[in-house]
Amino acid sequence: MSFSTSYRVAVVQAAPVFMDRSATVDKCIQLIAEAAGNGARVIAFPENFIPGYPWFFWLGSPAWAMQYMLQYHEQALVIDSPDYRRLEQAAADHEIFVCLGFTERSNGSLYMAQTFIDDQGRTLSTRRKLKPTVAERMVFGEGDGSDIQVHETNIGRLGGLCCWEHIQPLTKFAMYSKHEQVHVAAWPGFSLYTDVTPAIGGEVNNAVSRTYAVEGQCFVLAPCGMVSEDVVELLCQTDEARNLLKVGGGFARIYGPDGADLATPLPPDQEGLLYGDINLDAVTMAKVAADPVGHYSRSDVTRLLFNSEPRRPVTEDASIGSDDKLALVDDLEAN
Repeated sequence: MSFSTSYRVAVVQAAPVFMDRSATVDKCIQLIAEAAGNGARVIAFPENFIPGYPWFFWLGSPAWAMQYMLQYHEQALVIDSPDYRRLEQAAADHEIFVCLGFTERSNGSLYMAQTFIDDQGRTLSTRRKLKPTVAERMVFGEGDGSDIQVHETNIGRLGGLCCWEHIQPLTKFAMYSKHEQVHVAAWPGFSLYTDVTPAIGGEVNNAVSRTYAVEGQCFVLAPCGMVSEDVVELLCQTDEARNLLKVGGGFARIYGPDGADLATPLPPDQEGLLYGDINLDAVTMAKVAADPVGHYSRSDVTRLLFNSEPRRPVTEDASIGSDDKLALVDDLEAN
């Protein structure tokens, strides 16, 4: 495998075509082509970019929000579906790595997912967010230890997490142990509850992304979604709701392993791509100073117990005969 030390990266700050999977895939392909045309080797998309983040569960009661769930469920992306294969083909056509946040539909359940597609159009893996945050738990299921992933590629060791997975210290440490060089920190946008709490605002969460870069000694690509005017018109039916969710919220960033800003930010209400030029030698130099899973650790004092095994609810055991094949349920497996 030939290895690229220096190359250009692209980070998306944009709104999806809300709850329209096919149109949002079209928009993704346009952005992929634009990034590749400007020399980027990798493009990173926001959390739940397809078919959009479910803002409605933050704006009213669960019973009120359920009016949107049938359409949201139907517009979610299924892995290996025709729309998914269009994204793989776009990566191959433009010879660019694609790191995409999307709502995954798996039969009757939804998950907050990320996919990593290489520059030949091959899916390296998909992963699910370990723990949906607050109102997200009413929409999405959970991932497991197998969703902590870092991939050896010809542009370095590539991984990613979603949103507030970046404030889970042990999750971060598990990722650091896999020696990432380029990390995608996917965010949904920061125009929600702006007058309520800074904890879910752009300033605090950009600080989280920047901290990840310094702690993990890696480049952090932090794409960020946006809220468009049509989403506010659709979801905000009262003055109270309009005060909770506002247009804009884009805070995309690119950080170096020393915490440096590597791209000039766009205005929060402007769509576009951020570009940064990275050199992986900077990762090596950062680790000379502090490697938290190496020479800068104290494993005699604190260590992480990391279970990387898949814990899906049902496992089929092919070794059991067809007449008495059993579905082994997770809780029973554990016991």
